[in-house]
Formats: sequence, C-alpha cells, structure tokens
Amino acid sequence: MDSTLEIRKRIHDFIDIADERILRIINSIIDAEEQEDNYPAVPDWHYDVVNERREKYISGESKSYTWEEVKEKAKSALK
Repeated sequence: MDSTLEIRKRIHDFIDIADERILRIINSIIDAEEQEDNYPAVPDWHYDVVNERREKYISGESKSYTWEEVKEKAKSALK
C-alpha cells in the first residue's frame, strides 16, 4: 500500500491536470469534511510542537530572533 506521502504526491499531481468536474467533486469532499465537528483547523500534534518549543524558550534552552535578525540571516545564507 502507498504511504501517506506517496498518496499526497499522487493527488497533487492528479489535481494539476484534473478537469473541472473532478475539481468540483474534490472541492465538495473538502467542504463536507470541513463541516464535520471533529475537523481540526490545526492538528493536535502542531500544538504539541508549539508547546515543546515554548517550554524550551522559557527555560532558556532555545533562542528567539527578531524579524530583522531572521531577514539578515536569510540574506547572509544566500551570499
């Protein structure tokens, strides 16, 4: 059986060439899924990652950067 990653790639590739009928069907599936009570806007695992990173920041185990520092680091990495 295909892995989740392989399925995602196959679907992405298919959507790029799908006709309007297929796109409307997929869109309807998404609409129906979003109406479900248990449809997560943000997956639970994401909250876990954010909380873990927050704890590391509070304990001084990790450092944060200003937006200006981030931009400078990105520019430096491109040189």
